[in-house]
Amino acid sequence: MCATVIVIGYGNELRGDDGIGQRIANSIESWHLLTVKSFAVHQLTPELAVNLAKADLAIFVDACINSEAGEVQVKSLLINNSSVFSEHQSDPQSLLALTQSLYGYSPPAWLVTVPGVNFELRDSLSPIAEKRIGIALTKIINIINRV
Repeated sequence: MCATVIVIGYGNELRGDDGIGQRIANSIESWHLLTVKSFAVHQLTPELAVNLAKADLAIFVDACINSEAGEVQVKSLLINNSSVFSEHQSDPQSLLALTQSLYGYSPPAWLVTVPGVNFELRDSLSPIAEKRIGIALTKIINIINRV
């Protein structure tokens, strides 16, 4: 039986590089992989919990402000049971905790953060962000292939 992977890319597409997560999620969805479902969303919402409860693995993708290293980061996420999910300020761990609370299960999860350099009002990504998307997609493929 094949594992089901959910990819959730989130961020504001009208804030330049903040749209990195959505762009990556849309790219993955365009691959039409049978075991991968991808969501491009403005923010993490409680409605995503039902999809997470059906997944064997979750990958969250978000932009971050350009770090000193400027590298795409991948880290394993642990559920933070003390987190309270709020639609006004949500994070992947809180959404995973909500999923666990509602459905008695939450999948193992990863967070991929892609540094951006321009978060001004604009509907396009910076050239640096475009390059980092390719790096992030390669890292995501590696995670999916390990499942």
